[in-house]
Amino acid sequence: MIAPKHHILICAGTKFVGDTLGTCHSRNAAGLVQHLIMELEDHDLASDVIVSTTSCYGICDKGPIMVVYPDGVWYGRLDTDAIEAIVEEHLEGGSPVAQYQI
Repeated sequence: MIAPKHHILICAGTKFVGDTLGTCHSRNAAGLVQHLIMELEDHDLASDVIVSTTSCYGICDKGPIMVVYPDGVWYGRLDTDAIEAIVEEHLEGGSPVAQYQI
């Protein structure tokens, strides 16, 4: 297996095992994960990026939350516009998107 260029961890909105009542969940985290995957495919980056969902990061007021490794860049208050900007500017272009960083 070839090592991916990025590993994205995105909160799926669960605070406890099986609890889907977290802030990220209520702010459409599942839909954002699907949108992210579609954007990666549209930009031909699907083989370069692994997407994993996580449980709560504990900073719910900034959710939904995404962390991009190996860069160590944290993004918050995600929506579809943020996902598109992050894919185009950060993952494809190499420049983190300051507007969404936390």
